[in-house]
Amino acid sequence: QVQVVESGGGSVQAGGSLRLSCAASGYSNSSYYMGWFRQAPGQEREGVASIYVYSDTKYYADSVKGRFTISHDYTKNTVYLQMNSLKPEDTAMYYCAATYSRWLTSTKALAQYSYKDWGQGTQVTVSS
Repeated sequence: QVQVVESGGGSVQAGGSLRLSCAASGYSNSSYYMGWFRQAPGQEREGVASIYVYSDTKYYADSVKGRFTISHDYTKNTVYLQMNSLKPEDTAMYYCAATYSRWLTSTKALAQYSYKDWGQGTQVTVSS
């Protein structure tokens, strides 16, 4: 049974850092993507970062490039999102998602419609 569970959200001042974790149980081989998405109140959910576990290929939204880093621990089947230099506009509910796929374009790798299994979300609040 597939289960995606996020952790690590919280409140931080602008310029600070947080690390989110996402454990995906039920994914038994490496031909899958894991992604982080976020949704602020009144806004659409947007892709933040994703990784193709098989090749360790990573994708980032322009808004987080150079500040956020996605990584995967194969032994724990866990993906991390290290968020540095946080800004108030990073405030949102952050969701982790996973899906089996052999290959996605960079656009599809950051698109929520590409992902099948979702976590419940973890709140990130950045104060100025």
